[in-house]
Amino acid sequence: MEIQEALKTLRSLANGLEPDSEKALPEDSVCRNPAVVKALNRGISALAQEEQRMQNRPANAFRSWTPAEDAQVCEEVRNGMDFHDIAKAHNRTVPSIVARLVKLGKIASQSSAGKVA
Repeated sequence: MEIQEALKTLRSLANGLEPDSEKALPEDSVCRNPAVVKALNRGISALAQEEQRMQNRPANAFRSWTPAEDAQVCEEVRNGMDFHDIAKAHNRTVPSIVARLVKLGKIASQSSAGKVA
């Protein structure tokens, strides 16, 4: 089920309506319970936020890195390019750039930065 479909269903239930027919739910329906309506509205809010987050993520988020992209990112770091600019150029997030550089051994992770090898 896609987020939009789930939102439509939850909104109908929170409004006391049967999702498919939009007919009013019976007065004794669990979906008419104030605590359930509140829970449904919280779920709606959480799904709407997730949908917004998904729409705002960079185009290459969760896509595999190519060897060429790895080489380009390493070159950009060597040239002193800002991580925000690198992320924007590659349609990725700054944390993904940092994680990739750690994986490639080009920078140390924060957790191992203070450890003696």
